[in-house]
Amino acid sequence: MTANTTAVTFTSALDRFDLPVFKPEWANIRRGIEKESLRVSPQGRLAQTEHPLALGSALTHPYITTDYSEALIELITPVTQSADECIAFLTDIHKFTYDNLPAGERLWVSSMPCLLEGEEQIPLAQYGSSNTGKLKTLYREGLGHRYSRKMQTIAGIHYNFSMPETFWQDYRALLGSTEPLQEFQTRHYLRLIRNYHRYSWMLVYLFGASPAVCSCFTAGREHDLETLDQFTLYKPYATCLRMGDLGYKSDAQRAIYVCYNDINNYIDSLYSALSTAYPAYENIGLEKDGRKLQINTNLLQLENEFYATIRPKRVGEGKRPLQLLKEQGIQYVEVRALDLNPFLPVGIDSEQIHFLDAFLLYCLLADSPWCEQAESFESEQNLSLTVNRGREPGLMLNRHGQPISLKQWATELLREMQHTAAILDHSHSSQRYSAAVSAQALKADNPDLTPSAHILRLMRENSMPFCKFGMQASEKTLQHFAHSTMAADVQAHFKAASTQSLATQAHIETQDTLSFDEYLAQWNNYKL
Repeated sequence: MTANTTAVTFTSALDRFDLPVFKPEWANIRRGIEKESLRVSPQGRLAQTEHPLALGSALTHPYITTDYSEALIELITPVTQSADECIAFLTDIHKFTYDNLPAGERLWVSSMPCLLEGEEQIPLAQYGSSNTGKLKTLYREGLGHRYSRKMQTIAGIHYNFSMPETFWQDYRALLGSTEPLQEFQTRHYLRLIRNYHRYSWMLVYLFGASPAVCSCFTAGREHDLETLDQFTLYKPYATCLRMGDLGYKSDAQRAIYVCYNDINNYIDSLYSALSTAYPAYENIGLEKDGRKLQINTNLLQLENEFYATIRPKRVGEGKRPLQLLKEQGIQYVEVRALDLNPFLPVGIDSEQIHFLDAFLLYCLLADSPWCEQAESFESEQNLSLTVNRGREPGLMLNRHGQPISLKQWATELLREMQHTAAILDHSHSSQRYSAAVSAQALKADNPDLTPSAHILRLMRENSMPFCKFGMQASEKTLQHFAHSTMAADVQAHFKAASTQSLATQAHIETQDTLSFDEYLAQWNNYKL
C-alpha cells in the first residue's frame, strides 16, 4: 500500500481535504521514552540501598532519575527522529545503569512490583537538601498517605510524541486556517487526545503485560482478583492490571472530570482540583510529630498527581505546567498506558514504536468530535473492561452507545490505521510501519499472541508464581546486559553526565534564599 491508496473506511483530514502525498519531512516524528524499573535484590525484594552515586544526581541527571521510590529508577531518552535511534539510546542507558548497580541488584522487568514486605520497606526518593529537592520528596510523602506506597511501586513506560514544526505550518495552510500557529497546533493535539481516549483500550489489549500480581501487593486492600496459586492473584482474561483499580485509581480522582475539548477547559478543570480542599486529605493533615505529610490538602498537590492515560505537555523553566500550557499551548503528548514488556531487554522495541506512531498519527488525523461527559464515561468503561477482561472470548465494548465486540472494533481500527502506516512507510521508503500494524492485527485475531496471555501461559505451564516469573525474567535481562558491550565514547558521555549532574545539584543547593516553609507557602500560593 502506498500513501495514495486510502482505506475506504478511513475518514480523516487527508480524505476530507484531498491533500497531496504526505511530504517526507512531515514524517520526522519527534519521540522520546521514559521507562521506570524497580531495583531489586537477587531474591526479588525491593532494594533498600540509596540511588547509586555512579548514576549521578536523580534531581538533575538528564537521562537517569528516580520516580516515587529511591529504588524506582527512571531512564530517559533524548528526543529523536528515529525509532531505532531511540531504542539504541535506551539500550545504552540500561547498559550503563546495570554496570553501576550495587552488587547483586538488578532491574525488575515487570510493571507489577516485586516482593513487598510492607509500606515501611518502600523508601521515598531523595533529591538532596535544596528546596526543589525537598518539595519532590514531600510530594511523594503525600502520595504515600493518599494512595499507599505500594501503588507507587508500579512501573510503566511513557512515550512522548510530537509532529515536526514543518508539518504544523504546512497542515495549517492546507486546511485553510488563519488562526495563530500555536493555537492551531494545540487544538489539533486536543483532537489527538480525544481520539486517544476513545481508542486507548486497544493499546491495553495489544501491549498489556500485567495480568497477575504477587499476593503481597494486595495485603490489606479490597480486590476482586482470583487465586492462581498460593502466592499469585490474577484475572483469567486480564491484560493490564496496572491500569485498573489496583493501579492508578482512587475515589478522589474519579471525582475529577477533565475536558479535552478546549485547552482552557482542560486548564480550568485541573486548576480547580489544585485549589480545592478535599476532606479526606484534610484528615491526613499537613504535619505530624514535626514531620511534613503532604504539600497541601487539596484534591491534587500538583499537576502530575492527576493520573491521566495521556497528558498534554509543554517544556519550560520556572513555571508550573498549567502556566506553560496556558501561555504557550501544547508542545507534545505523553502516552502513559504502556506496560513494561518483560520479554524485551528494555521493555519496548522499535516495532512497538512504529505502531505507536501510526496509531497516534491516526488519532491526530481521524475525525475527532468534541467529547461530552457521557462519551468520556463510555471510554473509561471500555478501558476498564479491556484491563480486566480484554482476552475474554466475545467481549463486548460500547461505541456511541451501541455494543460492538472488541475483536471487530480492533480489526476495523487496525485496518484504518494501515493508511497512516502507509503514509509513514512512503515517507521513509520503508515497510516497517505497515508491518508493525499487521503484527498487531494478528493479536486482534488471536488473543493468545498478546503479552498478557504469554505471561499467564508460562506461569501455568511451569507452575510458576508471579514473583518467580519476574525473578527469572529479570535474571535473563541482567545476563543479557552483562554480556553486552557499550562504545567507550558512549560510556564516557554517561560518566560525564553523572559527574556534571552531581555538580549541578550541589550548585542548586547553594542558591536557596528562602526557608523550606517559606518556599512551600510560596509554592502553594498558586494563581494562574
